[in-house]
Amino acid sequence: MMDRLERIFELQKAFNDELVARRDLDGIPMEKWIQMQTLATISELAELLDEVNFKWWKNPKPIDQEALREELVDLLHFFVSMCLTAGMDAGELYERYLAKNKENFDRQHGLSEKPGYEL
Repeated sequence: MMDRLERIFELQKAFNDELVARRDLDGIPMEKWIQMQTLATISELAELLDEVNFKWWKNPKPIDQEALREELVDLLHFFVSMCLTAGMDAGELYERYLAKNKENFDRQHGLSEKPGYEL
């Protein structure tokens, strides 16, 4: 059985490949793709903010959990797309996450060699 993260990467790659072919986007340099995907991610983050009443000058509305979750999935789409554009697969993302997670815990426990995290 395929790992869920690997499946997400597989599906995103298929979507990216079809998008490039259908929209005649072949030949865009990696740097430009990352820029475009970053802007799209920022747009999705703004949509996420709209779902959680960040506008203190407006009357709050009930949180739409479905819309909130949809925005989070939209963010995942763009994040995985950026990983693929950068040449990272699910396995590498997982390994890098584990290493960074360990470092983050080490920092909080005063075990990091990086300055500024001492307890």
